[in-house]
Amino acid sequence: MSRYLISSWEPEVPAFWHSRGKPTASRNLWISIPALMLAFAIWMVWSVVVVNLPAIGFKYSTNQLFWLAAVPGLSGATLRIFYSFMVPIFGGRKWTAISTASLLIPALGIGFAVQDPNTSYPTMLVLSLLCGFGGGNFASSMANISFFYPKAQKGYALGMNAGLGNLGVSAAQFVVPLVITFALFGGEPQTWTKVVKGAAATKQMWLQNAGFVWVPFIVVSTLAAWFGMNDLASAKASFAEQAVIFKRKHNWLMCWLYVGTFGSFIGYSAAFPLLTSTLFPQVNPLQYAFVGPLVSALARVAGGFIADKLGGARVTVWTFVCMILAVLGVLHFLHAGSFAGFFGMFLVLFACTGVGNASTFRMIPVIFLTLHQRAARGQSEGAQAQAVASANKEAAAVLGFTSAIAAYGAFFIPKSYGTSIALTGSADAALWCFIGFYVTCIAVTWWFYARKGAEITC
Repeated sequence: MSRYLISSWEPEVPAFWHSRGKPTASRNLWISIPALMLAFAIWMVWSVVVVNLPAIGFKYSTNQLFWLAAVPGLSGATLRIFYSFMVPIFGGRKWTAISTASLLIPALGIGFAVQDPNTSYPTMLVLSLLCGFGGGNFASSMANISFFYPKAQKGYALGMNAGLGNLGVSAAQFVVPLVITFALFGGEPQTWTKVVKGAAATKQMWLQNAGFVWVPFIVVSTLAAWFGMNDLASAKASFAEQAVIFKRKHNWLMCWLYVGTFGSFIGYSAAFPLLTSTLFPQVNPLQYAFVGPLVSALARVAGGFIADKLGGARVTVWTFVCMILAVLGVLHFLHAGSFAGFFGMFLVLFACTGVGNASTFRMIPVIFLTLHQRAARGQSEGAQAQAVASANKEAAAVLGFTSAIAAYGAFFIPKSYGTSIALTGSADAALWCFIGFYVTCIAVTWWFYARKGAEITC
């Protein structure tokens, strides 16, 4: 038996948790977080790279650029569907190491491809698809960490893993604009040219650093996962055992809600730089783009604590209310031509998505534990213990699967903006569609989980 495999894991037993469980869970969590940060950085790196491509000689249309920003969301979301089920099959340690190592492929590929303006558009499209490896990692990472913690601390653990992991988006949008300004890894620079206020501005740029800068960190994180994490025997399950979630109504309801929270976060993150440069051409979006994802990531950490205290459903309802108000604010300032107001409302929107990400993920373990405990009520202690184990496996699969469906927001939101601008000349139609969707999320959360007499109060 591998020394990394833990055969018995009982986090709900206080004596076990305080003696052995908590230190082991904490170690796995703190190795998982930087691995997830790197995954998000690779997933969202195109949001920064794509803004610079026209200025260094790539002859792509605006619609093609929006496609490059959107495609990582499409592939990342699709990969999440498969990644959702990998931890119980392969083990959390093995899969974290393998999935983190896979990030080297797009990181190196981008570094080489952007050095030649004659690189074909299909090649760039394939590289943007491969960045989806980073998007897929979230599903397996969250499923893995959920097994390590007791019910009372799942909000904290999932909030920390996801919230600090989400900082990878902000890191990409902050670090890349810095490292592309000098010869960090040597190589020839590109000439960046853009017309600003009627005059041509020119500078040197090393856009290849956008990919290369992550390589050493990915290698270190892969080794840390392989030698520092654990696999849990109690988390083992076949795909067939996990596939029962597709028959669970609450799996699909939570998919809908998580599209509204995480789907909004990752979609707005992917689209904000290009949307800003399109609607406010006088503004350099890379000076501001990292702030929104940073606010959201930190809000998600706080949201985990808030949801543990107040209940996930109540927090989720009010989060969607605030998101509607924030989008209305975006529309107002967009028509007023105020970038400051536009940016401020987006920061409110990002903060709301962070809190909502945490509160919806806090709901999932509670929902499935309640369902299984109800079914086992009045039965033997063994049956009740099995109910808890089954609930944990289903909740882990649902955490991963809902994150997969929600990740399509990274594709649909940029494409919604692109389509809205192409058809109507403005982003208004897309924003009004988002508001309509948030209204349905309020209705679902209130009816099934928040109202008095709800099917499952959580």
